[in-house]
Amino acid sequence: MRTPVKRVIKRRGSGFTPSIKDALSGKIDGDKEGDAKEKLKYFVGEQLKESFTKEQFEAKWGEYLLRLSDRPNLKATLSRTPELLENFKLSLKIDNSVQAEEINKIKPDLVSWLRKELRNTSIELITDIVAQEVEYKPYSETEKLNEMVKKNPNLALMKQRFNLDFGE
Repeated sequence: MRTPVKRVIKRRGSGFTPSIKDALSGKIDGDKEGDAKEKLKYFVGEQLKESFTKEQFEAKWGEYLLRLSDRPNLKATLSRTPELLENFKLSLKIDNSVQAEEINKIKPDLVSWLRKELRNTSIELITDIVAQEVEYKPYSETEKLNEMVKKNPNLALMKQRFNLDFGE
């Protein structure tokens, strides 16, 4: 007689959703930063108001970036250090709404981690989308010549005097 084989299916990735009850009770080990109660305490709980220097903040920001080695796009977005404003507000300049969406996904974790590490619950992250100035680059021969003439008007005289033209 054969003994029945019990199969164990391990759930990973987006197919596994832990229960909130288990997370709060500390039964889930998947969280490396501590249990959910700890994170919640630094996100909305007790008020800590320790001041910190710009250098301390930049060091902690760099530490958080090291944790994002598996997410290069997000790491590149956060590679700009936010500006430290009054009342512990952090202003992060980003390029587009896609970056804003990515940051919003990790914002609670990032802010609670910063609050815990810097012992200040007043920290708030604000993202500002800034327009990038597009630099004009000449591509055709005519555009390149026009750019050079702007720098040295004698080139136009030389082109005219020697009857120079592009071989078309």
